[in-house]
Amino acid sequence: MRWIPLICSLLMTAIPAIAGDHPLVIAHRGASGYLPEHTLEAVAAAHAMGTDYIEQDVVLTKDDIPIVRHDIHLETTTDVAAVFPERRRPDGRFYAVDFTLAEIKTLRARERVRPSTGTPVYLNRFPVGASRFAVPTLAEEIELIQGMNRSTGREVGIYVEIKAPEFHRSLNKDITRIVLEVLRRYGYRGPENRCFIQCFHPAPLKRLRREFKTEIPLIQLIGENSWNLSNVDYEAMQTPKGLQAVADYAAGIGPWMGLIITDTDSSGKPEVSSLVHRAHRAGLVVHPFTFRADALPDYAPDFRSLLMLFVKDIGVDGLFTDFPDRVVRFLNA
Repeated sequence: MRWIPLICSLLMTAIPAIAGDHPLVIAHRGASGYLPEHTLEAVAAAHAMGTDYIEQDVVLTKDDIPIVRHDIHLETTTDVAAVFPERRRPDGRFYAVDFTLAEIKTLRARERVRPSTGTPVYLNRFPVGASRFAVPTLAEEIELIQGMNRSTGREVGIYVEIKAPEFHRSLNKDITRIVLEVLRRYGYRGPENRCFIQCFHPAPLKRLRREFKTEIPLIQLIGENSWNLSNVDYEAMQTPKGLQAVADYAAGIGPWMGLIITDTDSSGKPEVSSLVHRAHRAGLVVHPFTFRADALPDYAPDFRSLLMLFVKDIGVDGLFTDFPDRVVRFLNA
């Protein structure tokens, strides 16, 4: 059976910009370990740090403009509650889809806080409220990356996530079509353009492949069923049969790292699942999330040990990290 990993490796390296001689370094929401997530400043920093791809989570505004935010809500990463207190919904949240782009451009983006207390989620990151940051559109972020690609001579790719497609569809907003139109406008049409599209929901990915006939590599995100992201059965998706079904429309999977190292034994040694092996046998690349130097799992004494486990021992094809510079240094060493 030794030939199976070799064949999978040859298949993956034959796909431009998906896999290469080292795992892809994907800047999670930009260089979010150092600057507020999904700001142009975090994007520029990630580019300068030598990352391979920069992630964009995308939601829609009231006037159907794709903006780069991780959540459909605004209060955890902006000062929307102070600027538009009357726009709070009955559930206490402020929804991006209730605001026009012009209104969102009046907000200040900031480090992520806990909505119940206003305290930062990561205590030692960029100070909450310091400096001035704006909420970028998807187009603005692409223009910055493409501009820096030209000025530096480096080809950094984009890694776009379609957020909450069912929520948007319930409001008659076709986020899948709108995002693809923006990508096509900026020249992203296939793997040679260094672009991925990811989603936790299979339906938009299948639609992109079958209805829109896109050749952009698609990544099926995989979480825990307990997260209640949708009615998708992520446990079934991880079986050999489920992964083979994913391979019919996607180039790879983006699993939560807790699905790869699932627990520790009585001595504290990590227990590794066979998910990566099963995915490779199905011809899928594996890009797990999220590697944070300031939020290590119990089994990792330090960030380098964590990277060593996933890169050298397990053999993932890429990884999402808030600290792209540290992963680049690790791989270069």
